Amino acid sequence: MSTDAFPPGVAGSDDGLQAEPEREPRGTGSLRFLAIAVVCGGVVLLVAGAFTWFVIRDELADEQIVVSEDAAHFGGDEVDGPLSAYAEAEIISEHALEATDGKTYAELDREDPLRETAVTASFLRASLFTSVVAFGVAAFAFGLGVLMILVGWALLRIERSLAHPPA
Repeated sequence: MSTDAFPPGVAGSDDGLQAEPEREPRGTGSLRFLAIAVVCGGVVLLVAGAFTWFVIRDELADEQIVVSEDAAHFGGDEVDGPLSAYAEAEIISEHALEATDGKTYAELDREDPLRETAVTASFLRASLFTSVVAFGVAAFAFGLGVLMILVGWALLRIERSLAHPPA
């Protein structure tokens, strides 16, 4: 059989080229390190987000706050999550404005006894809104942790394919 039957660059052809030898694994240690670091960071954020969410929920539940019955949403429910905390903060504002004839703390005279009602309502609302923000931060950390775990897993798969390319 003539060597002309083989295309150039293939073993057996007469152009002097030889078939590529099997590829050896490439060094991908830094990519592997990065992937593992991303996964570990993701796990930390996931755990921190979940832990924070449950601590906030438990602390709110310990206060035994109940959403007012006349609230637009969640009336009668225990305040133990971001939505019920928001609903209670909104109804506190309505109640405070009813009690002060529609005036805010800043609009009331310094000697007005209703000023204490307005400041208490403002404090309660701020506290509830702070818990709503804390729930949001906890959810963000949890979601970012999940995303980082997925990115780290993808990087590990890429590293594996680079380190051991198909023959």
